[in-house]
Amino acid sequence: MIAGLGPFAAFFGRLIMKFLLWRAKRQGLQIADDCNLVGFPVFGSEPYLISIGKHVQITGKVTFLTHDGATWGFRDLPEFKDVIKYGRITVHDNCFIGIGSTILPGVEIGPNSVVAAGSVVTKTVPPNSVAAGSPARVISTLEDYAAKCAAESPVYDKEAMKRDMKSELLKLFPYPW
Repeated sequence: MIAGLGPFAAFFGRLIMKFLLWRAKRQGLQIADDCNLVGFPVFGSEPYLISIGKHVQITGKVTFLTHDGATWGFRDLPEFKDVIKYGRITVHDNCFIGIGSTILPGVEIGPNSVVAAGSVVTKTVPPNSVAAGSPARVISTLEDYAAKCAAESPVYDKEAMKRDMKSELLKLFPYPW
């Protein structure tokens, strides 16, 4: 269910997301069937310049910009009248793109990579990397990040977590007062 919405509204929210994805695909968006969209990304005015591989998770408020509209500011000058700036965006298999990230024209996100929340990706992210920041830069390998997450993971009751995630998380991370 979509957070904060009743079942009726959640149903229509999912229906709208399916329609928007169908429309983007019809306009040329390439996206594998097993991708997980948490919220609906902005695919911009040229979804046909976006290719997304298998097993990719794209979280909320992610924006794919396939062009640089700022060229509008100088295209009325004779020497720049034919200037355009477009680029394909390619997200390879097994990637995660964090909430609020922006992917700019010409960027390729290599397989098995993570883009941290709020990142502005201006350059290609190599395979097996974690990129973060504005502009995004590689901050670790995926292997190092996975090891760090495993080392910091608290001990918890997996069955209890399945039954009541909220209660279990509040046991691990209680209210401060």
